[in-house]
Order: sequence, then C-alpha cells, then structure tokens
Amino acid sequence: MRVAVAGCCHGELDKIYETLALAERRGPGPIDLLLCCGDFQAVRNEADLRCMAVPPKYRHMQTFYRYYSGEKKAPVLTIFIGGNHEASNHLQELPYGGWVAPNIYYLGLAGVVKYRGIRIGGISGIFKSHDYRKGHFECPPYNPATIRSIYHVRNIEVYKLKQLKQPMDIFLSHDWPRKIYHYGNKQQLLKTKSFFRQEVENNTLGSPAASELLEHFKPTYWFSAHLHVKFAALMQHQAKDKGQAAKATKFLALDKCLPHRDFLQVIEIEHDPSAPEYLEYDIEWLTVLRATDDLINVTERLWNMPENNGLHTRWDYSATEEAMNKVLEILNHDLKVPCNFSITAACYDPSRPQTQMQLVHRINPQTTEFCAQLGITDMNVRLQRAKEEHHLCGEYEQQDDVESNDSGEDRSEYNTDTSALSSINPDEIMLDEEEEDE
Repeated sequence: MRVAVAGCCHGELDKIYETLALAERRGPGPIDLLLCCGDFQAVRNEADLRCMAVPPKYRHMQTFYRYYSGEKKAPVLTIFIGGNHEASNHLQELPYGGWVAPNIYYLGLAGVVKYRGIRIGGISGIFKSHDYRKGHFECPPYNPATIRSIYHVRNIEVYKLKQLKQPMDIFLSHDWPRKIYHYGNKQQLLKTKSFFRQEVENNTLGSPAASELLEHFKPTYWFSAHLHVKFAALMQHQAKDKGQAAKATKFLALDKCLPHRDFLQVIEIEHDPSAPEYLEYDIEWLTVLRATDDLINVTERLWNMPENNGLHTRWDYSATEEAMNKVLEILNHDLKVPCNFSITAACYDPSRPQTQMQLVHRINPQTTEFCAQLGITDMNVRLQRAKEEHHLCGEYEQQDDVESNDSGEDRSEYNTDTSALSSINPDEIMLDEEEEDE
C-alpha cells in the first residue's frame, strides 16, 4: 500500500493533492492514503479563522472550505491530527474524531483507527507542562489564553493511549518525541536548524509525552511535523524479554507545505490484502474510551492519572477480552466508521464575506451519535452544562494545584517544558512579540 505523509499543511489542501497527483503520474501506482501531521487548518468560515492561534496577518482562508462545502472532494482518504495552528472551534466539535469533510478524517484529541489492516494512532496538539494536567476546559469564544491552551496535550489522552497493548503500525504526533534527534543525522539537523542546538544539547527539544508514547508503543513508523524541517531517524528499542526480537521505529519529520520544501513523502507499507478497504474503528481503543469515561475532566483543575501507588482503587484501564466482546456486541460486530459527515456551520462565500460572523460552541451530530452508541460522555455537552452553571466559558476560577482522583500527591510529571523553543525558529509563526515558543 502506498501511503503519503505530509508535514504542516497550513490549509494548502489543493497544493498537497496536486503534489500527490504528480507523484502518482511518476509511478509506480496510485496513492492509497494520506496522513497529515498537524496544522491542518480545517477552516470553514470567517469565525473559524478567529479561532486560529496566529496573528491576524497570517489568517488566510486557504482551500479547505471548498472540500467542506462539497465543491471539491479529497481524491484520497486523508487522516490528520491537530497541531498548534488550527481552527480549534471546528476540531473541538470532534474530540473523539470524525469527518471534517467527505473523505477527510480527524483522529480527535487522541485516537486509533485501522485502514486495510494497518493500525494508525495519533495525538493532537503540542506539549506545554503548565497545561498538561488540566482538563479540557476551553470552549469558544476563546480568550487570549484559551485560544492557545486549547491545543495543548493533556495527560488524560496520553494515559488512555498507554492502556493499549496491541501493536501499533503507525503513530502521528505534531511535535517530535524528545531525544529522537539522537537517532538520526543530528549534525545535519543542526546545520540546517542551528537555533535548535541549545535544546538538542540540553535534551529539551521535543515532547516528553510523545517520547513516553514512543517507548510504550514502539511503532513501526512515527511521523511528526512542527519544526519545519525534514528529519529521519531509526530508533532501536530494547527487547523486553530475553529471546524476544527487538523492535525498531522508523521516524520521519517533514517540513511545511511550501515550494521547494520537503513537506511530502510517499512510502510503501505492507498491509493485509484481505482487510476491508474502508476506515475502521479500533476495538481496543473503543473499549479503553468506555473504561476511562469517568476520568474525563472539563475543568481547569490539575490532576494526575491513577497509578499503582496505593492511593487509587483502580489504575489499570486496559481492554479485557470480555470488555472488547461487549463493545463488539454494542456495535453489532460492525467496526466500519460511518460516512456520516454533515455540514454544521456556514461555509465561506468569497462573494459575500462575513467578517462579523458569530462564534458558536457547537454540538456535532457525529460526536452525539458516537457517544450515544458507546455510552460515553460528550465533552462539549458537559462543557455547555458547566458554562450554564458557572456563567462563563473557558474562564473557570483558577484552582489551587490540588490533586483530584483520590491522589494525595501534588507533582508535575515533567520538570521542564518541552515544545517551547528558547531560541527562535525563524520558520515558525510567532503569536506575538513576547511569546516566541509556539
């Protein structure tokens, strides 16, 4: 199976699909799947643009809205994760994933799916230590703080992913796993991006949460973006048991979609020829979502995930065979992801711009259907209830750094921040003059 991987898309869907068509003409065959590693920018209208964490001069409609409206259709199944420059209000409608347009699927805050027997996982956003233990409390209209914190990775997503035991073929993250640069041509990386030197030498470049997931899954492939440079690495993992074959991960980061930049790579991946040629849910992931539903937090309160430390009655939320069979019964043994995309917001009309379009916190019917079928919480419904109760949105009272979830500890899982670059990346969009780290 031929799989194309794209780095930061920045809304340039037309250019990406044109490049895919060129790659197909060059052979040796059609491309079966496109994976996008964030900064996708699924912007439907002017209101969505205002929810993107970029200075006004970088707010461009680009071409996604044409795919959303049905004017165009993605020529190849496209799966993407979120980055740090997104139409956050749109993606927030789909916390568990879903279709943002026909044939274009968002993996959600974190998610796992299967296509032609290949297991694909991913986590959206970038790591910031000060938000890592908070709940998903943000909702539109965002303020200057929440328009940024909305895309910061949370410990609950990492925790859910770490409950998975079955092998992972491909994993996507926007920012790089920390220390991955030691497993590739580090000198060439620093020659290309000399401003990374301090972070590389101090081992502070990249995400420790992503690194934790890399160590947990040991996937065959790991794809990232964010730093706007192509970089390949091969990480050999230690075997868990004697006599067991050691696994290796092929890592590839790609550039942003610009002329003469390495933003796209096509690779050949072995797949199961007997597997369905449509997108499927992953039964183990669905089972973990059901098991961890009580852990959902939609407040700004800090909390740690359950551990086997004597303070929690339960800390293992991995999927048992019995639990997976129950989920299969709920789904009538049908794991096909339904093609249930629907338009939920007005689409941009170039002939009738609406610069004052109202920003609405929407409940997406895809999420409603998914949550009802699995019997899990729609985070947006819970957020709206909290908003009604507190008469605020995204501005809950600042809590003391107290522990929830029956833990008496008050700690941060990581001592230092990660995604923040103390040096300036001239390729990155600066949010303002004071904050140069996203």
